[in-house]
Amino acid sequence: MDENVIAKEISAKKVVRKHIATHFDKETVDAKLKANFNDGKIKQSISVYLKIIKDEVIWLKGTKFISVFKAKITPTSVQFYSPLEKKYFEGDFAMLEKLLGTEINFQQLQNLFLGQAILDLKLKKQKVAIENNSYVLSPQLQANLFDAFFAVNPSHFKLDQQSIVNSLKGQRLDIKYPLYKLVEDEVFPQEINIKAKKGTKLTTIDFELKSVEFNTEINTSFTIPKGYKRINL
Repeated sequence: MDENVIAKEISAKKVVRKHIATHFDKETVDAKLKANFNDGKIKQSISVYLKIIKDEVIWLKGTKFISVFKAKITPTSVQFYSPLEKKYFEGDFAMLEKLLGTEINFQQLQNLFLGQAILDLKLKKQKVAIENNSYVLSPQLQANLFDAFFAVNPSHFKLDQQSIVNSLKGQRLDIKYPLYKLVEDEVFPQEINIKAKKGTKLTTIDFELKSVEFNTEINTSFTIPKGYKRINL
């Protein structure tokens, strides 16, 4: 994985094709991350255990001496509970939308963790420009509600950055991937910086990879403890 490749002029179609070809090829992810979270009210650094069964389950557990939260996300549901607050949430993706300030589904969240575009780049004809040694893709005709931009790395064709901007609602989601690591022939994000802006509210979540294994037996069992209070959004 040569990080010193200089971006040469190629067609948008070829950039899209090469990015899609880098799709994650393993069945499971078992990772430990360090996460820094700041939404203006809460600022904390925690350890996060991330388990993914590709296209089926994203399981997360945050700890800081004790368990801070647990979450299980499938293509149809989001479950979450906090032992600290003795609260839980069960429902659709509204909770993640509230956190990130933009609509997001399971596939998009999975792609976010894997360094892949959260929108289907084949759905619209893309144009390409070279900026800061990245291939920056954007639809020739942007959607009515939002603008989307994807900066593709010329070395491994995973993303350097992706941005979804909804000027009408004053929302912006920026996801940067400053560093990748080659693990078992898989180019995997070593750092992910998420910046979600809604009006004047800014939420930042920075992930740093500590360890990762693929294709291992993982346990994604999830039970909400009794006596917890339901969160209503």
